[in-house]
Amino acid sequence: MHIRQLLSLFVILAATPLAAQKAEATPGSEEANVRATVKEYLHGLKFNDVRSFERTFTPDAKLMFINRGGQVGQLTQPDWYRGFATVAGKEEAGEFELLAVDITGNAASVKVRETYPKSVYVNYLSMLKVGNEWKIVNKIYNARTR
Repeated sequence: MHIRQLLSLFVILAATPLAAQKAEATPGSEEANVRATVKEYLHGLKFNDVRSFERTFTPDAKLMFINRGGQVGQLTQPDWYRGFATVAGKEEAGEFELLAVDITGNAASVKVRETYPKSVYVNYLSMLKVGNEWKIVNKIYNARTR
């Protein structure tokens, strides 16, 4: 094979998993439903909208992280929501990306990145299908300065 043929074959093979992944995310599919919940969560982050969080998280969901002392830190939903009181409705100057979705039956794990001018957060969302809705039951995250 010539180098041009090898490159063409590589491009075709590399694109195949992406095409299969897009086909799975058709409306009504579980992945599309998980993504819709995450989109609502990201809207909450972008616009400091607690109502979006209330629609996407279970009331007893926890937010876990490693604090400055190197210990496990934890926020309840009410604790987290209080942090948005002074900035409610204000648009954040950040970019938000859904990086990965993994679903098994009624459980899902989602990886999201928030990139702000001075910091980057990577969130791992644990989700369960509750009735007909996907809900975030826990969130762990890593934060770093840029």
